[in-house]
Amino acid sequence: MTNSPLTAPARIPGYDGGPFHHQPDLLDEHLFWMGHLHNYYSESEAAEELVGDTNEQAAGALQSQLLAGDTWPIFTVPLPGDHSLYVVYRAFEEDEGIDYLLHHPDWDAAERLAQDDGHFMGPGLSWAELTAAADNHLPGGSTTDPHVRLLLLLPAFGDDNVPDGAVERLTTALRACTRIEAPERLAAALLEDQGPCGPTHWTTAEGGYPINDGSYSFRNPANRFAWSTARLARVGGALAP
Repeated sequence: MTNSPLTAPARIPGYDGGPFHHQPDLLDEHLFWMGHLHNYYSESEAAEELVGDTNEQAAGALQSQLLAGDTWPIFTVPLPGDHSLYVVYRAFEEDEGIDYLLHHPDWDAAERLAQDDGHFMGPGLSWAELTAAADNHLPGGSTTDPHVRLLLLLPAFGDDNVPDGAVERLTTALRACTRIEAPERLAAALLEDQGPCGPTHWTTAEGGYPINDGSYSFRNPANRFAWSTARLARVGGALAP
């Protein structure tokens, strides 16, 4: 699954923290995925039953270890036009979580698409944006495997209009990366409940960029903390399928 000798960035503009540590070996670990997806599946009683207590306990221990170290695990998904998505394990004591960042070398600061912690923010990705990032096969990131990328970015996703093949697509990724006994049932449960933000409706703003109606999303112009029109357009262009 993993393929890269990539080193972690020394810093991410506009984002405090680190030092960062590139750990692509974790992407081959079943327990890593159970921890990474925990907040996403714990919103669904059906999904939690399919994961099971034993998986949850062991995965929780690994997750706590990753979020309590002196270095911050980081994963990278490259996008067209020299943009990058960063998945950062924020290991601040008493403020740990996972951040989903979008950056371009010409930008003064990265944009935080979503954060997965006790104060969840998101969604930051529609289904079309999620699968475009997973499937672009661009080198230079933590992995080119589309199944790994899909699961890595899944907690930042929310969309009430997924295509008919979405359950099959997520099932294939779960089967490839985890040891879940019923991946199809889990995929269906995940796509029904969609984590802390739930299914969010996406539309196109007058400027031609995508926005949503999520109560905790930076990409919802109605929220007081939403990005400016220019930032919304910039992010929409970077993530365009």
